[in-house]
Amino acid sequence: MKLIAAMSGGVDSAVAAARAKEAGHEVIGVHLALSKNPKKYRSGARGCCTIEDSHDARRAADRIGIPFYIWDMSDEFHENVVENFLAEYANGRTPNPCLRCNEKIKFAAVLDRAKAMGFDGVVTGHYAITKESDTGRLLYRAIDPLKDQSYVLAVLNGEQLQGAFFPLGDTTKENVRKEASARGLTVANKPDSHDICFVPSGDNAGWLRDRLGSEVGPIVDESGTKLGEHKGAYTYTIGQRRGLGITIPTPTGEPRYVLRIEPKSNTVVVGEKESLAIKAISGERVIWCGPAATTQRVRGFVQVRAHGEAHPCTYWSETGESSLHAELDEPIFGLATGQAMVIYDGERVVGSATIAGTA
Repeated sequence: MKLIAAMSGGVDSAVAAARAKEAGHEVIGVHLALSKNPKKYRSGARGCCTIEDSHDARRAADRIGIPFYIWDMSDEFHENVVENFLAEYANGRTPNPCLRCNEKIKFAAVLDRAKAMGFDGVVTGHYAITKESDTGRLLYRAIDPLKDQSYVLAVLNGEQLQGAFFPLGDTTKENVRKEASARGLTVANKPDSHDICFVPSGDNAGWLRDRLGSEVGPIVDESGTKLGEHKGAYTYTIGQRRGLGITIPTPTGEPRYVLRIEPKSNTVVVGEKESLAIKAISGERVIWCGPAATTQRVRGFVQVRAHGEAHPCTYWSETGESSLHAELDEPIFGLATGQAMVIYDGERVVGSATIAGTA
């Protein structure tokens, strides 16, 4: 097959590209330029879109012996990921930009361009497994639970999964680094990227204030009593306990948590932890990674954070297409609209949705 290897400049994508070539595929390495000026997003090794990363990706491609190109995806990235991130926070929601990047950039814009150029698919260094079935290619967790990335890949539909290749799903991160070293790849010991790649210094709140403003608003309890002030409601997170700026103690002495963010009134509502308990989740913008769920209630697991626990639940879809619902066996705390809910049938990813409501 003819494959595009998306090379971020890290160890995982380099080994994935090397494995694809070793398997006999015709491989071309591509680094995605996600900013017109990479320095304004992140410097050093904390992100995945810096000048240093592009140089590392080129050196890896040279070592592997594959052609290498840089694709300018900055306009698509800014519109579909950065602007979405800002809009979601402005509306009091908590987005996951890594999911949007996988959905809109790596496995939509890149895959579409690759197929238009006559390629069969895209290879990445994500830790996940795909398996063929009578209904098409299905998505499963990686064998390394500490590196499993099926949660952030649950935005891929069946057609996109057909063109997605994840050579590292059967390998632990430790062994990937050993393999990179044995292959003579200089990125073998490069630290993993983390945080949001387009937020300088990792200061999400400061980055949001710079772009959305820092209008002062009230912090109130559930009865509406004012307890303090903030500088931008969108800089708070549901479930947040620290840094609230409140000096008035609760009658019981228990700490307060952020319960709701009300963007129209620029209000942050706080209360005790028990008010954060959630046993039912509803999602919109559903993406099925295989056969769609039906109105029949089925046992499974729901995961609401990239590296969080999978919670036993009962799930179903009212319409079979555009809604996803889960009732949890035990309550969870601190869940915000805008986050992603991902349903699992054992190790298989059923699908994902953007959380629109909780109860």
